[in-house]
Amino acid sequence: MAKFKYQARTKEGELQVGNVEAFSKEAAVNILTSHGIFILSLENAEEKLWYSKITSVFKRAGLKDLMIFSRQFATLLESKVPLNDALKNLYKQTRNPIVQEVIFEVASDIDSGLPLSKALERQGHFFSEFYISMIRSAEITGRLEEAINYLANYLEKQIMWRGKIINSLIYPAFLIVGFVAVVILLVTVVLPNIRPVFEESGVVLPWYSKIIFDLGTFLVTWWWAVLLVLIPLIVILVEYFRGDEGRIVLDEIILRTPILGGLFKGMYLARFSESLSILIKGGIPIAQAIEITSHSIGSYIYRDILHGVSERVRGGELLSGSLAGNAYFPDLVGQMVGIGETTGRLDELLTRVSVYYTREVEDITGRLSELIQPIVIAFVGIFIGVLFASILVPIYNLIQGFKI
Repeated sequence: MAKFKYQARTKEGELQVGNVEAFSKEAAVNILTSHGIFILSLENAEEKLWYSKITSVFKRAGLKDLMIFSRQFATLLESKVPLNDALKNLYKQTRNPIVQEVIFEVASDIDSGLPLSKALERQGHFFSEFYISMIRSAEITGRLEEAINYLANYLEKQIMWRGKIINSLIYPAFLIVGFVAVVILLVTVVLPNIRPVFEESGVVLPWYSKIIFDLGTFLVTWWWAVLLVLIPLIVILVEYFRGDEGRIVLDEIILRTPILGGLFKGMYLARFSESLSILIKGGIPIAQAIEITSHSIGSYIYRDILHGVSERVRGGELLSGSLAGNAYFPDLVGQMVGIGETTGRLDELLTRVSVYYTREVEDITGRLSELIQPIVIAFVGIFIGVLFASILVPIYNLIQGFKI
């Protein structure tokens, strides 16, 4: 049995998209026409061109694709376009084939009678648990357009923060890469050619010059051994940091870094408070809302902490008490949550916490390049000074020897 993707119209003119399984394309046509629909297009959903595996490497569906989908989806729903028609319009407009396939599957599931939240849940590789939970609660309260619009705004904020961080690090990264390239060129090409001159002249090399000259000789002689060790080591480290334990270690390193630590902690706290506030407003029980929020923050450390908090809340403990004394949740968060629990306005107080940390993150990202660039330039300057001193001091000693 093969799977075929089709577009067709009913006798009333309604557009339909979906999948049909048959032994051949002709059999698929017979199945569809027997249902009284007019086929517009029919293609093998499992058939792939020879280059599709190569091009698929460069085609990914990321946070930006999800944000664009959400924004367009919210706009169509706010314009009172029916759900099925909105998805079919998005299918036509989308250029990313992976997102297009996701929309196609969601539309097909809705046509078969599934609610939107269930259809999105079947595409869990694209929609997060937080996203699905928001849609599920919106279906109950009847505020689907509002929920999708909020999700689009939420995703835009995450993309904006990520973009600011990346932009702040681009210049230092280029500076470091350029410096490393110059160092490798000097120690492997220039220094090995001038070292014999110093040795034949009997010039005594300073200790730092010996280290750099020896490093150049080692790289020229054993470059293949360095690659044999370095490449597997990089692969092992990448695979380790992809695992749960490695991600926890990486999170710990980031959160303990002087500048980036404050930035990421503020970003995680803003996500935590905003997500939890929205879920509580949507009528989701607080313990379940905490569990869902733990997967939307983007930190394995905070995820594990919130798992424990969720279990304690299920056991009858207050959220403020569960957060008290935790190094990753400042006293401000616990105090605001405590006030919200006392006054019955927990969602409102969490929103205020989110606004506070959002402003803090924006302030840090605004100053990030001003903080990082001078530090990187200072370190690069020190290393360049040592590198050139290791070359110029022996040359100076050589000239002094000729004068004598």
